Amino acid sequence: MTNEELTGLIKEISLAIFHKSFRHEGLFNSRLRTTGGRYLLRSHNIEINPSSYEKFGYVELEGIIKHELCHYHLHIEGRGYKHRDRDFRELLEETGAPRFCSMLENKTKRGSAKSYVYQCVACKTNYTRKIRMNAERYRCGRCSGKLAAQ
Repeated sequence: MTNEELTGLIKEISLAIFHKSFRHEGLFNSRLRTTGGRYLLRSHNIEINPSSYEKFGYVELEGIIKHELCHYHLHIEGRGYKHRDRDFRELLEETGAPRFCSMLENKTKRGSAKSYVYQCVACKTNYTRKIRMNAERYRCGRCSGKLAAQ
């Protein structure tokens, strides 16, 4: 699906469900990691995570678009468009839009899978660290032996 097709789909959903026109752009943004989509306040564009569409299909995409259109129309009208606002929650319920999208991936920091392992030369105790350290400056907590990187 291209950005033009996405914009057309957003316009169709907006007219069919909200009975209001969508006059901006819908874009796929592959840099989105943990969310299905977002509404941009300054440009009024809607960005969609392409992997949510690939992983969960059209029904999920439609739900994400409805959710973002709730933000869009309320913001344009000057009403409460944030998740905690009553106007937003009521419009979600009226339109059948989901409050949250399906989870794409865990919200872990990138690079957290990498770890460094140090081992005591004398008693063979392992020490796992997230940050690399100078093994020459530290000793084993059990036997005070030297540490060596693994």
